[in-house]
Amino acid sequence: MTHLLVVAAGGACGAVLRYLVVGLAAWPGLSFPLGTLLVNVIGSFVLGALAGYWIVAGQPVSSLRLFFQTGLLGAFTTFSAFSLDTLTLWQNGQMVSAFLNVFSNLLLCLLACGAGLAIGAAIQR
Repeated sequence: MTHLLVVAAGGACGAVLRYLVVGLAAWPGLSFPLGTLLVNVIGSFVLGALAGYWIVAGQPVSSLRLFFQTGLLGAFTTFSAFSLDTLTLWQNGQMVSAFLNVFSNLLLCLLACGAGLAIGAAIQR
């Protein structure tokens, strides 16, 4: 139960941080989702740095790790987890799996989002 509360607390913080970063990056007249890009890049960098530190330190899963990695960064951006998964595959010599992960996530998520938009619009009508 403690782990769930730690993840929930981190998730709440991550969601608020995401909201703030996206809001601060909103420029009038800019149609590019700069805030989302910033969130994804920042989250990927922070997760990489923390994971690298924890791996080298040999730190087992702890409340601190759950708070930051699963909770805060999980709510801030799931792109960071995707990035770490892809780089782990690459570093383990699984280049085909790394490329498949990138291609699959990009294509399937775009298709799923498009299907969701279509279904949501159809329900609204």
